[in-house]
Amino acid sequence: MLDKVRLIEERYEELNRLMADPEVATDHLKLARYAQEQAEIEELVQAYRRYQALGKQRDEAQELLETEGDPELAELARQEVSRIEEEMEELYKRMRLLLLPKDPRDEKNVIMEIRAGTGGDEAALFAADLYRMYQRYAEDHGWKTEVLSYHDTGAGGFKEIIFQIKGKGAYSRLKYESGVHRVQRVPITEAQGRIHTSTATVAVLPEIEEVEIEIDPDDLEIDVYGSSGPGGQHMQKNATAVRITHKPSGIVVSCESERSQVQNKERAMAVLRARLYEMEEERRRAERGEERRLQVGSGERSEKIRTYNFPQNRVTDHRIGLSLYRLESILDGDLDEFIDELATTDQAERLRAVGS
Repeated sequence: MLDKVRLIEERYEELNRLMADPEVATDHLKLARYAQEQAEIEELVQAYRRYQALGKQRDEAQELLETEGDPELAELARQEVSRIEEEMEELYKRMRLLLLPKDPRDEKNVIMEIRAGTGGDEAALFAADLYRMYQRYAEDHGWKTEVLSYHDTGAGGFKEIIFQIKGKGAYSRLKYESGVHRVQRVPITEAQGRIHTSTATVAVLPEIEEVEIEIDPDDLEIDVYGSSGPGGQHMQKNATAVRITHKPSGIVVSCESERSQVQNKERAMAVLRARLYEMEEERRRAERGEERRLQVGSGERSEKIRTYNFPQNRVTDHRIGLSLYRLESILDGDLDEFIDELATTDQAERLRAVGS
């Protein structure tokens, strides 16, 4: 591994020389590209240089330990060798993580889709709880949430809600939330106090730019109709809602959250691009015969990933076997402990896959 990092350090120095070249200095596009490449490897290079410097310090302390006749000084040297080796071990682990291929989608905005599963009205109410949970999580991280489409039950629940979360690194955090979420609680309508189990599915898709996926306009069937939501039939009589059908895949996307037909079309196209991109990614993974890692962040919609148990005030993530006994705060958006552990586990699995 250290040989790989040494080559990256050589590239770092080469980039320094290139950016100092007067010809490059006047080419702003090339200069920006070199600067970005250097920024991406700088943390790894600095860790490597610190590792090398510590190696020299360790050798000096080891030499002193072997030649020192004074027992007290020899003990100090022994302690110094131990301290340095511990720091070197931590740096080595850090460099291995920094060498892992980065997911190019991590910095993207997110499109989330939450759908009520089994459980009727109670499942729809749970879908609404999950939406509020992610909305508050986004607020806590300074991200912006916008509803793209929804079908409510009229009783505070959602059969389906699709929304966008805009913020740097949103996908890197929320990608672990895809799957089936299960709730165990006594519904308000349950007279005998029996615990019911309901589910909702969550899909997390990175927002995809137009240049990243090509859609043939001839493959689209676009319908417009009167909206039942804000800006719809109660506000104006114009047909502002948009339904887009992608004929080759059969994907249907509708949006009626905006008062403008143009805006609704743009938002529906954003959802369509995200779904088509995810479909293409699944096809590529299947072709490569990739084995799933422990299902962390795999996006498997059929996978039960988390249970919210109200009677026991417990939330359990089944992928990592972590249970937290503070259900209310978690539903209020306090998800970082789960997400941090999922990200750490994901990294560990990837490290095992690539070896040392």
